[in-house]
Amino acid sequence: MTEQRILLHTCRIPVRWGDMDAYGHVNNTIYFRYCEQARVEWLEQGGFMVSLDQSDGPVIINAACTFMTPVTYPATVLVRLYAGAPGRSSLMNWYEISVEGEDTVYAEGSAKVVWMNHLTGKSVPLPESLRKQFEN
Repeated sequence: MTEQRILLHTCRIPVRWGDMDAYGHVNNTIYFRYCEQARVEWLEQGGFMVSLDQSDGPVIINAACTFMTPVTYPATVLVRLYAGAPGRSSLMNWYEISVEGEDTVYAEGSAKVVWMNHLTGKSVPLPESLRKQFEN
């Protein structure tokens, strides 16, 4: 790691039978859903509703995932959400996906979150209350 990362949130997600693909492991698209769930939980716990009803809010401008070991049903995945230092309007998130009860990291991901005005489509400064999570 070249940048300091802060653990912000951990969530538990049961693997559903339908999450698997024809190869008998969790489909690659589902890992992005796992990361999304962790991100939404973290934002909503901080009082930021992920909704177009708000004039400003988070959007994702890129996302990536590296798959190291396949997850299979039945299992419960643990998604650890980390972030680096916030920029003016953006925040990098990183994810570690493991299976509950194991030390192995099954996948690693990242996403860049940008705070955007939904009416103009332009970036806006991150909310001060979000920024305060990174003080100290």
